[in-house]
Amino acid sequence: MTLKQLVLSLTIAGVSSSSVVAEKPTTMQPYSDRLEHTDLAIEMVPIPGGSFKMGSPESEADRKDDEGPQAEVTVSPFWIGKFEITWDQYDTWGEQTDQLRRKMMSVDPSERDILVDGISKPTEPYTDMSFGMGKGDFPAICMTQHAARTFCEWLSAKTGHYYRLPTEAEWEYAARAGTTTAYSFGDDPADLDDHAWYFDNSDDTYHEVGEKEPNPWGLYDMHGNVAEWVLDQYDPSAYQSVAGAVDPLSVPKTLYPRIVRGGGWDDDPDMLRSAAREGSSDAWKEQDPQLPKSIWYHTDALGVGFRVVRPFIEPTADERALKWDKCEPKQVDSD
Repeated sequence: MTLKQLVLSLTIAGVSSSSVVAEKPTTMQPYSDRLEHTDLAIEMVPIPGGSFKMGSPESEADRKDDEGPQAEVTVSPFWIGKFEITWDQYDTWGEQTDQLRRKMMSVDPSERDILVDGISKPTEPYTDMSFGMGKGDFPAICMTQHAARTFCEWLSAKTGHYYRLPTEAEWEYAARAGTTTAYSFGDDPADLDDHAWYFDNSDDTYHEVGEKEPNPWGLYDMHGNVAEWVLDQYDPSAYQSVAGAVDPLSVPKTLYPRIVRGGGWDDDPDMLRSAAREGSSDAWKEQDPQLPKSIWYHTDALGVGFRVVRPFIEPTADERALKWDKCEPKQVDSD
């Protein structure tokens, strides 16, 4: 049995043996998924499926060409993280703090622990990747999309529930929360101070998650604090052919550019709009002195993090391999 097959079998077993969060979309509820051998949990918010207009209208201030033409798409129901993934949660994986605590308490590893232990971890960073801006409940930053994807693989094994990054469509649908304005609270960037950390109010640093007002669906920091990875390859003309799609996804075929959404503490208001899109670049590794440069870190992306989603209908192993988990080129650590 391959590692991915074992992940799937344990994931299915986990869902059937642990509490079933919902039997149908209309009964989906918020829940917290505990990280075993820690005091941590990831809070998840249910998002109803539906259709919406992706992108921005031509009349929207500061709109860019890659935000159109607006296209109506449909997304299936899912849960999404109430907050961005924090350093405490990220380091549980990266520094194996859960496994260290398990060993200190002399707890024998379970079948799931053995699986979790077998998933790749980031190599040792060459410097503090928080760059002195704070850890704990501050959002984790500077990871590559590959690192964020691998965290999701670890989280799936850890919890028994299938987690992944949101698609670009899911992210915008959740960020808009039923609104059609530039931001989920309206069109006026003067109101951003109540809802977001960005260049004008951040004091040149990110902030602990959840300090600003949430959007109408109860999600925090969808605007600002840190921009967030999604699964998709960045294609500036993608919306020309996406109208009518159900759960659209542009599977990555090249390392750059890939998409982050939502803007960060170092961005101006226009990048915090619900429709704003940004593609990654190899310049995000400029400070990395390693040769070859690390597959785990974007040392110059101090305003980039992520949050996770869990689809209501869990895909099969084949569906995951063909779409949700597919990503090229394959990233291989040189160590």
